[in-house]
Amino acid sequence: MRIRNSSFGLPSSFVIRISSLLATCVFFFAAAAEGQIQVDLKFKRLQYIAYEPVVATVAITNLAGRDIDLHDAHGQSWLGFEVTGNEDQPITLLATENPAAAEPLKIEAGQRVTRQFDLGSLYPVHDFGAYHVRTHVYFADLAKFFYSGTRVFEVTDAHPIWQQTVGIPDGVAAAGEVRTYSLLTNRFPDHTSLYVRVQDKETGTVYATYSLGRTIGAEQPQAEIDRANQLHVLHCAAPRAWSYSRIGLNGELLAHSSLMETNSRPRLVHSTNGDVTAHGGAIDTAAQSSRSTV
Repeated sequence: MRIRNSSFGLPSSFVIRISSLLATCVFFFAAAAEGQIQVDLKFKRLQYIAYEPVVATVAITNLAGRDIDLHDAHGQSWLGFEVTGNEDQPITLLATENPAAAEPLKIEAGQRVTRQFDLGSLYPVHDFGAYHVRTHVYFADLAKFFYSGTRVFEVTDAHPIWQQTVGIPDGVAAAGEVRTYSLLTNRFPDHTSLYVRVQDKETGTVYATYSLGRTIGAEQPQAEIDRANQLHVLHCAAPRAWSYSRIGLNGELLAHSSLMETNSRPRLVHSTNGDVTAHGGAIDTAAQSSRSTV
């Protein structure tokens, strides 16, 4: 005896097949919608020094089959980050507006677009510990969010090896204030990096923290202050290879060059008028050319 549906008079097996087909269609339509925009998030490394730039690379791939325009709508920024710290505490933006998504973005069908953002300038991620980050893209045409996977980075501090506090000379912006220069080293799995930090310890303001490059631990960096109270640093970056940097009072990298050890080892020399220059060695033109193309 054939069993029929009491409401419509249809075989139960037919109803089951139709229901399965509808469920499959809903699944594929949902999958297509989910895949219209692909969002990827990457960090160059897992560990960062407190107050150094934490650069996030966001890649957005248009899989919608047509050109799309990403823009703010309905009071929602088209691009944003979700950052949590220790114990999953949410980290809020430093400013009320999201500068990461200030400009609309048009992406052609099938195109992949990448953008880089310094999370350290957008969020207070300077305290030690681990941070979890996820990126979202809001597509106004669908009123829908698309998310990247969650990435993790750790903020730690480096080992201080040198420090000097100086005043800002007359005739220069912020004259009378003080700045503290610090040199720090940090060991990564495959190398050691030398960092410089410039801060006002009285106010707690950190103006800059960044790497001056790799260093060989056996060679102590040489640091000198010139008559303008700018910092000069000379350190050994590799066997017979040296790196020279000049840093301004607000952390600006004013000069950077590579020197190869020749008959004499490079060194910093103070002149009688207070200028500081690097003597000895020869400029490594290959390294200079490589750096200029980065």
